[in-house]
Amino acid sequence: PDIEKRLEAFVRVGHGIIIFPGGVGTAEEFLYLLGILLHPDNRDVPFPVILTGPESAAPYLQQLRDFVGATLGEKAQSLYQIIIDNPAEVARQMVEGLKAVKQFRRERNDAFHFNWLLKIEEGFQHPFDPTHENMANLQLTRDVPAHLLAANLRRAFSGIVAGNVKDKGIRRIEQFGRYEIHGDTAIMKPLDELLQAFVLQHRMKLPGGRPYVPCYRVVT
Repeated sequence: PDIEKRLEAFVRVGHGIIIFPGGVGTAEEFLYLLGILLHPDNRDVPFPVILTGPESAAPYLQQLRDFVGATLGEKAQSLYQIIIDNPAEVARQMVEGLKAVKQFRRERNDAFHFNWLLKIEEGFQHPFDPTHENMANLQLTRDVPAHLLAANLRRAFSGIVAGNVKDKGIRRIEQFGRYEIHGDTAIMKPLDELLQAFVLQHRMKLPGGRPYVPCYRVVT
């Protein structure tokens, strides 16, 4: 199945999510989840989300938090916790969060095995084809509601993943050049900073061999 169906399956079946440090793909999945939780219809749905890792992961997790705050705001930042180098605390916080999930579903006669009450719009379900045109036309502006902006940022990251590692995406880059990602300066600047940090931390490409060549260009 496409990435959208796989991500929806994780969210529908999961009771809580623990996210470990990764790269662009991890950021894509995180933004997909935030986009769903930011939907106004989901504001009362408990869904514990914890970002965690060893001390060495602190810069990555802080950069993600800064990016979310700069683009999606404090409301989005309130939807998850960051816990560094403390797996026992992660477990305690998740157990507490799951109690709230269980109580919420019991009160509403919702299934424990599938989150029927979670509102997921069609835009989160339809596959995104990262053509150069689609990437250039992503609405990355302050005029877009936060949950839809998160969805569009997710699509931008999905395109970068495709251009980095997927055969079809790599061929498109070879044929047409780099993707262009357009948007408001207030969004493009933190996006560019985050992507540059990923490059420096070898989160776009494993260290060794030729240096990473970006498949994208951030345009303001």
